[in-house]
Amino acid sequence: MYTYGDLSDDICFLHRFGIETGRVGISAFGRLIPYVRLGTARDTVLITAGIHAREAVSSLFAIKQLYRAANEKLPCSLVFVPMVNPDGNVLVSEGAKAFGSMGEKLLAVNGGNPDFSLWKASATGVDLNVNFDAEWGKGAQNVFTPSPANYVGPHAASEPETQALCAFTEKIKPVLTLSYHAKGREIYFEFGQSGDTYERDKKIADKACAYTGYTRIDGTRGSAGGYKDWCILHLGIPSLTVELCDDRLRHPLSDNAITEDFDRAPLLPIVLYEYMRTL
Repeated sequence: MYTYGDLSDDICFLHRFGIETGRVGISAFGRLIPYVRLGTARDTVLITAGIHAREAVSSLFAIKQLYRAANEKLPCSLVFVPMVNPDGNVLVSEGAKAFGSMGEKLLAVNGGNPDFSLWKASATGVDLNVNFDAEWGKGAQNVFTPSPANYVGPHAASEPETQALCAFTEKIKPVLTLSYHAKGREIYFEFGQSGDTYERDKKIADKACAYTGYTRIDGTRGSAGGYKDWCILHLGIPSLTVELCDDRLRHPLSDNAITEDFDRAPLLPIVLYEYMRTL
């Protein structure tokens, strides 16, 4: 499993070689949420991953893309936020003991089970990808008490991780965002767009599907409050949720679950940006 410690090592390594690194913000339990920037062009593609705790393979996929892109001539800047939910990652990898006196509460939310390998939420029991101010609380699977998954939080953008990612996104003004999740090999692009905006975003999703071999999903499928949703609704930019890995695999996913996916799409952010310029 790719851990927060592994990410910290990668960030230190990249910084040592002169690549821009920094922090998006700080998690509920005081962990840094790092970013890495490649390139200096004004146009920026923002890539996020690891918003769900059990989906550490999405963070590893982002890091692998980052290292590959670092050796390319970039037509735009790429900004990676490889682990939006560091507390959740630590909870999955180290268990409740990593949270001291809060450990008993986390165990209770997890039904007394000390195995957190299927946990999706942050360590406050909020599913960060339903916590954004984008039809918050209206998703088909939303729940309204702390839970391993799908709890929307006490109000929209209640969590420091959500607030930090929104503020960072507004600051860097990306022209496109990609959010890596796992699993299903599907691409979601829609959240109420219409007219030319819908057609533009559908074309970008189709290009992503052609490059990855994934399936485009039309409609929101009952989702709400996600980062992709917020980017579309508030910023008006194309924003894709990319579900990695064969759906026949079961959580917890091993690191090699993304091997074929990376081989299919090592330069997805660059391919999509270059395609956008033709539209």
